[in-house]
Amino acid sequence: MSSDRARAEERLAKTVVPSGISDPVELARAELKAALAAIEVKGNLPRRAAEASQRGAVKARAFAQRSPVAAAAAAAGVAAAVGLAIWGVARIIAR
Repeated sequence: MSSDRARAEERLAKTVVPSGISDPVELARAELKAALAAIEVKGNLPRRAAEASQRGAVKARAFAQRSPVAAAAAAAGVAAAVGLAIWGVARIIAR
């Protein structure tokens, strides 16, 4: 969790305009740099998806260690749901 928090703080630090800049050119550059960093953080969907999947994997491992029977039941339920969805799509395509 601390690494997630550190990454979030690093992203926030890149998107904040430092205070105390009196030169208008430097201020404009700092604002542009912060805006571009914010766009990159917000718009980088593959990176956000990878980070979310890593967080999910960590949570799933912790859940499996706490209660392995429930984790096995959840895995079986997910597998059944995916199989049912694939069967439904295949049935719709076959018609």
